[in-house]
Amino acid sequence: MGKRTDSTGLGSLATGAVTALGLAVQTGLAAVVGVIIARELGRTAETDGFFAAYGVFIVLALAANALRIVVLPPLARARDDRRLGAETAEWALALGVFALPVLVLCAAAARPLAVLLTGFGPDAARDAAADTLPLVVVAALAQVFAGLAASALAALDDYVIAALGYIAGSVLGLAVILLRVHEDGVRAVALGMAVNGLVAVTVPVVALALRARRARMPRAAVKPQETTLTRRASLAGRGIALPLALQAAYLVCLPFAAREGVGAVTSFGYAYLLGSAVVAVTASSLGLVTSVPLTRAGFDTRQVANHVVSSSWLALLAVGATAGVFALAGEQLLSAVLGGSYVAHVGEQLGRLVAAFSPWMVATIGFSVALPVVFVANRTRRLGRFAALILAISVPLAALGQIAGGLPGLALALAVTTVIALGCVLHALHAARETFLGLGRAAGLVLIIAAVAFVPAGLLLPPLAAALAGLAVYAAVVALARPSGLYSSWRYLRALE
Repeated sequence: MGKRTDSTGLGSLATGAVTALGLAVQTGLAAVVGVIIARELGRTAETDGFFAAYGVFIVLALAANALRIVVLPPLARARDDRRLGAETAEWALALGVFALPVLVLCAAAARPLAVLLTGFGPDAARDAAADTLPLVVVAALAQVFAGLAASALAALDDYVIAALGYIAGSVLGLAVILLRVHEDGVRAVALGMAVNGLVAVTVPVVALALRARRARMPRAAVKPQETTLTRRASLAGRGIALPLALQAAYLVCLPFAAREGVGAVTSFGYAYLLGSAVVAVTASSLGLVTSVPLTRAGFDTRQVANHVVSSSWLALLAVGATAGVFALAGEQLLSAVLGGSYVAHVGEQLGRLVAAFSPWMVATIGFSVALPVVFVANRTRRLGRFAALILAISVPLAALGQIAGGLPGLALALAVTTVIALGCVLHALHAARETFLGLGRAAGLVLIIAAVAFVPAGLLLPPLAAALAGLAVYAAVVALARPSGLYSSWRYLRALE
C-alpha cells in the first residue's frame, strides 16, 4: 500500500458520483428501514425510544464522516511518502483507544442514558432505548473504522470498493431486519444496523489486505512506526469536536421534542433523517472526495469561497425541490409510504416539518463542504473552542425554539446553531464574508426559483398534482435559466482532479 499506483483519472464529479452512489443506496435502504418501522411498529412510545437511541448512532456516524475528513489529507501524503500502511495502522490504534470506552460506557450505563435521551418519558420509550442503545453504538463504531479503511482506499484513488462495502452492508442489514422485525420489534432494527456496520468495515479492510498481499508488503510496513498516540488523538479530537457538537445539538433537541407528545420524537427523527439524506448524497460526498485533490494541488485561502459555493450548488437545488414537494404534498406522500400512522394531520405536520428543515439543510451543506478545507489548510487549532461554543448555545436555542414554534422551532434552532458553526469554520479560513455572500446569493436564487415553481401550483391544484407540476416547472426553470453559478460550479468540479 505504500507504493504509488497510477491514478484512476477520475475527476471530482466522477469520484463524487461514485461516493454519492454508495451513500444513495445506503440512504435509500435506510429509508426502507424507516418505512418498515412505520408500517410494522407505528408511531408509538417504543418508536420514540428507538429514535432516541438512534440519535446516538447519528452522532457517532457523523463523527465517522468527520474523521474521514481528518485522516484523508495525512493518508494522501503518506501514500506519496510510501508509508500508507503504517499511517493507517497508527490511526486505527488511536481510534481504538477512543472507541472502546464509548462502547463500554453505553453497554454498562444503557438504562440511565436511555432515561436522559427520552426526556424521562414513558417506560416503553425508556425500555426500547436501553435495549437498542448498545447495538446502535456497535453499528456506529463499525462505521468509524469503515470510514478509516475507506479513506485509505481513497488515498489509493479507489472509491468503488468502499461504496460496495456500504451497499453490501445495507442490503444484509435490511435482510436481518426483515427476518426478525415481527419477533423482535425495534431490537431487530438495531441488530440489522450492527450487521450493516460490520460488513461495511470488513469489505474495505479485506480489500486493503489483498492489495498488501499482492504488493508483497512486509508485515513490518503496517505496524505503527511512531509513538504518536497522543498527537493523533488530539488531531482526531479536534477533527470530530465541531461535527460532534452539532450532532449533540440534535440530541439536545430530542428531550424538548418529547414535550410535544407521544410520537413527536419519531416525527422529528424522520424529518431530520430525510434532510440528512439530501445533504449526505449531495454535498457530503463532494466534500469528502475533494479532500485528496485539494491536498495534492494546494490552494490559496482566497479560493475557499469559490470552492464552497461551487461544491454546494447542486445540493442547494436538491434542497429547493425537496422543500417544495414536501410542503405541498407531504401528507399524501408520507402516508402512502409510512402507512396509516401518518395520515391527515400527522402526515401534513411531518411534510411541513421536512420543509422547515430546509434552512438547516442549506447551512449543513455549506458546513459539510467547508470543514474538509480546514484540515487541508491545517487551520484546526481553534475547533475545540468552537465546539464548546456550539454546545453552550444549543440548550437555550433548543428550549427557545420549542417554546416558540414546537417541532419547526426546533428545526430552526438547529439551523441557527449550524450557521454559527459554519461561521466559525469560515472565520478560521479567513473567508467568512465572501463565502456567506456567495452561499446567500445561491440559496436566494434557488428560493426564488422554488417559489415561482411551487407557489402557483399549490394555489391552483390539489396537493399531489401541485407537487408534481411544481417539480416539473422547477426543473424547467433551472434548465432554461441556466444560472451562471451552476454553470461555474460544473466547470470547477470537472477541473478539480
